[in-house]
Amino acid sequence: MEGEQRIPTNLRNLLIIETLVESGGPMTAAELGRHVGLPKQTAHRLCNVLIREGFLTREPDGKRLRPGRRLRSVGSSVLHASWSHMARRQILKGIAAEVGETVNLVAPSVSGMRYVDRVETDWPIRVQLPIGTEVPIHCTASGKAFLGSLPDQARKTLVGSLTLAKYTPNSHTDRKALLDDAIRSADRGYALDEEEFIMGMNAVAVPVTDGQGRYVASLAIHGPKPRLSTESAIARVDIIRAGAVALRNALFS
Repeated sequence: MEGEQRIPTNLRNLLIIETLVESGGPMTAAELGRHVGLPKQTAHRLCNVLIREGFLTREPDGKRLRPGRRLRSVGSSVLHASWSHMARRQILKGIAAEVGETVNLVAPSVSGMRYVDRVETDWPIRVQLPIGTEVPIHCTASGKAFLGSLPDQARKTLVGSLTLAKYTPNSHTDRKALLDDAIRSADRGYALDEEEFIMGMNAVAVPVTDGQGRYVASLAIHGPKPRLSTESAIARVDIIRAGAVALRNALFS
């Protein structure tokens, strides 16, 4: 009880949440308790409350925990409402003006990749995917950039769990081919979508990392194939990479 009493009651849940988010992966209630300095029974009790209220959720194994819907929503809202949102918007606008296509900031979610922010191109012909839209991991540039950022085993596990739906004739439906593509994306530092999600649309994405080099989102551009060929998408990678660095510096420095 001594370790428990040293931590103010109103801080315990916050410390559990902070520990889980900072860990970069799922943890058990017992592990969270050890890191925070809480007795095992107390940690389990607090985690159960957080699960019941939607801030945490269990992994399929039933033991490890990860951020739940409400916690992800809080994180997104804090980022959106803070002063850094203004800096982020200005950076995205600058990239959009330079590349001449729609720019997207896309982050992993429970059911795929979620559009967190975007700046539309001025072209009258464009592909509209509003903020909040969720798209598949396996056939989007942002999703493959995310896959490329994962350690080998985590990448294999995630790919093994995905439903590889065939959205177009170019969509990956073979797990080995998707893994190979993700590895190529990691090696070259960018991922491509060559009409894999929507026919007639190409995209390219790079990872955005935090101050410790950990993946947090994908920065992507997309456009109709007649305007954004594979070659022209690759030619814009340096601009997008510079934008990813600017986002890292604005949001995490």
